[in-house]
Amino acid sequence: MDKSSALEYINQMFPTESSLSGVEPLMQKIHSEIRRVDAGILAAVRQQSNSGTKAKEDLAAATHAVEELMYKIREIKTKAEQSETMVQEICRDIKKLDFAKKHVTTTITALHRLTMLVSAVEQLQVMASKRQYKEAAAQLEAVNQLCGHFEAYRDVPKITELREKFKNIKQILKSHVFSDFSSLGTGKESEEINLLQHLSDACLVVDALEASVREELVKSFCHRELTSYQQIFEGAELAKLDQTERRYGWIKRRLRSNEEIWKIFPPSWHVAYLLCIQFCKLTRAQLVEILDNLKEKPDVGTLLLALQRTLEFEEELAEKFGGGTRKREAGSDIEDTDKGENNGQTVSDIRRKYEKKLVAHHRSGSEDMGRQKDSVATGAGFNFHGIISSCFEPHLTVYVELEEKTLMESLEKLVQEETWDIEEGGQTNILSSSMQVFLIIRRSLKRCSALTKKQTLFNLFKVFQRILRAYAAKLFARLPKGGTGIVAAATGTDGQIRTSDRDEKVICYIVNTAEYCHKTSGELAENVSKIIDPQLADKVDMSEVQDEFSAVITKALITLVNGLETKFDAEMAAMTRVPWGTLESVGDQSEYVNAINSILSTSIPVLGSLLSPIYFQFFLDKLAASLAPRFYQNIYKCKHIPETGAQQMLLDTQAIKTILLDIPALGRQQSTSASNYSKFVSREMSKAEALLKVILSPVDSVEDTYRALLPEGTPLEFQRILELKIYGHALFFFEYYPRGNATLDKFEDNLVSQRWQALIGQS
Repeated sequence: MDKSSALEYINQMFPTESSLSGVEPLMQKIHSEIRRVDAGILAAVRQQSNSGTKAKEDLAAATHAVEELMYKIREIKTKAEQSETMVQEICRDIKKLDFAKKHVTTTITALHRLTMLVSAVEQLQVMASKRQYKEAAAQLEAVNQLCGHFEAYRDVPKITELREKFKNIKQILKSHVFSDFSSLGTGKESEEINLLQHLSDACLVVDALEASVREELVKSFCHRELTSYQQIFEGAELAKLDQTERRYGWIKRRLRSNEEIWKIFPPSWHVAYLLCIQFCKLTRAQLVEILDNLKEKPDVGTLLLALQRTLEFEEELAEKFGGGTRKREAGSDIEDTDKGENNGQTVSDIRRKYEKKLVAHHRSGSEDMGRQKDSVATGAGFNFHGIISSCFEPHLTVYVELEEKTLMESLEKLVQEETWDIEEGGQTNILSSSMQVFLIIRRSLKRCSALTKKQTLFNLFKVFQRILRAYAAKLFARLPKGGTGIVAAATGTDGQIRTSDRDEKVICYIVNTAEYCHKTSGELAENVSKIIDPQLADKVDMSEVQDEFSAVITKALITLVNGLETKFDAEMAAMTRVPWGTLESVGDQSEYVNAINSILSTSIPVLGSLLSPIYFQFFLDKLAASLAPRFYQNIYKCKHIPETGAQQMLLDTQAIKTILLDIPALGRQQSTSASNYSKFVSREMSKAEALLKVILSPVDSVEDTYRALLPEGTPLEFQRILELKIYGHALFFFEYYPRGNATLDKFEDNLVSQRWQALIGQS
């Protein structure tokens, strides 16, 4: 307690003088409390002193106990080591006994197995010498298992001797089996009843031998089977293309007649399957040699028949051995689909010659092969499709040439027979020849795709392109032509196209036909690309052919426009013969306008009903683009046009504009581009209206009017307008008009202005 706190405490205890009387009792009380506290402290110190002494005693006792415990642990460890040493000494002799027991057991087992191996090898040797194949097969398995136990003892002389002896026995068995199998197929199996069973047991021996032995035996058997085939069909008589089907008949008969023989082979060997593979490879090699050695081009009928029979045989093999993927279409490979269309020889005609002769063989062969379907060989993984038939591919050029010749002849005949008209009530406005052309093309495609889908099909596709180009040329040639020769040149009609109402219909039919051909040729290319070899699919393209049909469409529509333009010649000439300078008043529209309207009213409804909207709109655009400028230029061909004549001509111009704007309605077609057409007609006809308005303007303001209405006009055009307006005086004025690249701005020249004013005064 600090000084201030003490003072506060005293003041609190003795606030007044009278309270000081209690100082003495308070002091006594404080001294008494001090004595009590001192006594308590002393007692606590004494007690603490006694506790420290006891703690030292307890610590000493604990230390002693730990020392005794460590001593006992060391004593126990020593005794444990002594016990371990004692146990090891006891067990050392036991381990020796265990190892000895194990070695004795192994030795006994090895000796027992060695005895079994020696006995088995000796028994196998006896069985091999007696050709007891069934027993030998089981014994081989046993010996193989026993030999496996002695792999670690290969260097032991006795084991080496046994293995060598076993190897020799297997070689003896192999030679016996091969020797016995050499009699198979020689007729002995019919004489010796047990021969087939004996050989079946021999197959068990082969299975027990190495896999290479089985492969060698099967290969040897297949080679022996095919030796007679090779000898027969390498002779001069049968080594011909027209004998191809007899080759397949031979293997079918062989498979059918040797059904009992095939049963001796385990199904897992797939002997018939492997025999057919070897047969196909050998047949392909012989056919390649025959085709390569032909001195002349092969006969198409013979070639196609051989190919067709080859494809059928490959399909039968694929179905028999589980690899059939093609959908066979009876009678659709090379069928008579062009009956009544071609007078010349076609592929179908060639096929038909052989059909009656070979149908029985084909049917029976298919049934026999199907009856013997080998389900065990399913999934063997070999693709029979093309194994033989692919050798025909390089030699099918003659087939493509024949197809092209046939298609061209058919095309010529179709065009010659074309009426260039549509039957009444027909659903389409296209020429029948176009549909017939694509029909014969599709038939040709179907025939070829049944034979091959590789390079030959692509070559035929190029033939289709040439056929369609030729048809496009036929359509192009049918379009009406302009006048030619000396008379046409002398009369100024060279290049003009005169078309009748029938000609206009024919042109529309040609447009629709070309449109149909354009679309269908693209679809044809898509179909070919789907079925042709994927490596050639990217080369299948009809864009160039489609471009030619597009050119036919464009030319036909231009011809249609030119034909109508030619019909307008008389009316345009009549317009120039109107006495514009002597007209006294403005009346109804002129006769030449009525004639133009009559021509369009007659032709447009027919054209609109025949043409598709897109091409009808194209035709209208071209017609307007031709007629409007022509009418504009025809105004200049008229002579002096005074105000009354100009007003009448302006009325005619507006009438022609209305006629052109009403054409889409005449064609009964609504087009999304009709508004563009109306704008185009209004823009083109406004030029003629502007020209006539310049002629109608006062002489003193004609220059300003010309600049305002025809801002792109040239000085030459202005001169021609003046000749129409002020006939006979314009030439005088333009003697002073600047030549070269002068513009109308040079009218500002003083001299020109003076001459211009003089000319106005004379007028």
